[in-house]
Amino acid sequence: MTDQQHVDRQWLQAAIDLSHLCPAVKTAYAVGAIIVDRFGHEVSRGFSRETDSHVHAEESALAKLADTRVDLSGSTIYTSLEPCSVRKSRPRPCAELIIAAGITRVVLALREPPLFVTCHGVELLQTAGAEVIEIPEIADQVRAINAHLPGIGG
Repeated sequence: MTDQQHVDRQWLQAAIDLSHLCPAVKTAYAVGAIIVDRFGHEVSRGFSRETDSHVHAEESALAKLADTRVDLSGSTIYTSLEPCSVRKSRPRPCAELIIAAGITRVVLALREPPLFVTCHGVELLQTAGAEVIEIPEIADQVRAINAHLPGIGG
């Protein structure tokens, strides 16, 4: 394993651990997200339903940076679940928010299962030029955290 792969696993594990803070609901996934700048420093983190019942993890982490001048070019977002490409509760999905923020790397454990929508977040991010890295070896942790939802748990 390369140094970068080791670092990616550590940050992704931290994002998965963060998802344990999400209130469990039958209508949404529990997700954690951490943004790390190009120098390897954490600049923000968020989890699903952190600030309201509809906020997504990536959205929460990005919102905390809205009034700052943090340069996200070259940064990475670590998210336990694929960023959404379709949003029922907000006008812009998380994949679009990530692209607009200038984040160029996305590391995730699990692609979004088609329980609520058909997600194409990975494809949307890649089309925009972002590097997307999947680490499926730890996806079972994300499934376990979301075991309250049909077809994903365990």
